[in-house]
Amino acid sequence: MDVKRLLLMPGATPGPARRAGPPDPGRVLRGDATLTAVLASAAVLIALFLHNNGSRPTALGWVLLLTAHIPALWRRRAPLPVFLCVFAVTVPYHTMEFNHTAPLPVAGLCLFTVTMTERPRRSLVVGAVVIGLELVVKFSQGVAEGAQALRISGWIVAIILLGLYARIQRQYVDSVIERAERAERTREEEARRRVAEERLRVARDLHDLLAHSITLVGVQTAVAAHVLNATPDRLDRAAVAKALDDIADTCRSARGELRATLEVLRSMPDETRGPLPDLDGLPELVSAARTAGAEVVADLDTADVPPAVGAAAYRIVQEALTNAVRHGGSGLTVRVTVRAAPAGLSVSVVDDGRGAASQPSEAPGFGLIGMRERARSVLGVLEAGPREAGGWEVAATLPFPGAPDARDAQGARDAGDERDGADQQPCGATPAATTTAQPPTEPPPHLTTVRRPSPEEAS
Repeated sequence: MDVKRLLLMPGATPGPARRAGPPDPGRVLRGDATLTAVLASAAVLIALFLHNNGSRPTALGWVLLLTAHIPALWRRRAPLPVFLCVFAVTVPYHTMEFNHTAPLPVAGLCLFTVTMTERPRRSLVVGAVVIGLELVVKFSQGVAEGAQALRISGWIVAIILLGLYARIQRQYVDSVIERAERAERTREEEARRRVAEERLRVARDLHDLLAHSITLVGVQTAVAAHVLNATPDRLDRAAVAKALDDIADTCRSARGELRATLEVLRSMPDETRGPLPDLDGLPELVSAARTAGAEVVADLDTADVPPAVGAAAYRIVQEALTNAVRHGGSGLTVRVTVRAAPAGLSVSVVDDGRGAASQPSEAPGFGLIGMRERARSVLGVLEAGPREAGGWEVAATLPFPGAPDARDAQGARDAGDERDGADQQPCGATPAATTTAQPPTEPPPHLTTVRRPSPEEAS
């Protein structure tokens, strides 16, 4: 028989038994019945063979002694009422001077249950009432009886302190288990968050890679088809061979990058990722865009930058060039500018394309969304929109780690511009004139975040 489990209240069992759910009521009742039978047997043996602390019970005494054990079956459900019932039955038993030791085990168990389950203040009040009544009754019978009652009161105080200690210990175990369960839930949530972030990262990489490669392959295939159909009698084999070689190079490059991306899905969670794309790969993007027929003017500052910033800049330029080649139309000119400053990296991709005709069957894609997510991943900002002179512009500011957040810096610059404008007002101007002279601060029209006439996000 597990005595510790019998003494603990339902649901307070530490370890796996607690996590298994609430205990079976029938099993709990059987355990309490077993414990009550053991205590009743011990009380009978004490009353029969221990005669130095009262007389042997008579028939009425045996009835009172055994009746005091019956309420102990429900001590878990109603600890205080059960203790009061036991106390009410044992008072006349002790008054008749029967064996005083026999009912003490069941009374001590019920008092322990009260102090373990009830609030400490209520437990102390119950203990004080019991001790006070005992002392009043015993001292009324004589000093010797009162001295003996004081010794018994020490046992009552010990039971109360033991119950309070068990209560505190149980609360501590419950708090430890709760913290462990909370930590486990936090770890699971963190794992799910990391999985979601990794899935989003892989989806962005696959989108950038496939959109860029398929767009170039489509343009180069169109060039080869045009050469074959334009002059069938005078086939320009060199032009066709060059277009096919460009297609093969694009597919080969895409296959290698796709293999590196998919290796992330095959690797173990604790394995390190492969090398991230950086600014050193920008010349290849420019060359691929030129191969697709666009005239690209590149001003690249491929200085050493943090890997995350370099990867974000690479993907932004890749997506911007892909959209320019796809939607820019014929005679496209693209200017790519990448400049490194002490505070961060500035990226600009401007084209003069007119925009291809929209295809109703094409659904909006995730091009602009992906570029903005790349910029936000390094606390940067990105703006994209049509230019007043025609074409499309993508501008991003990517701060280095430790530099001020680009969004905070932009807000500070706007506030500074407003303050400088207010300082330049003529002396003596009224507040109303000052307010009227200042137009509302808005982003430049060519950098407003709107969609391209064609489904630019279809990439």
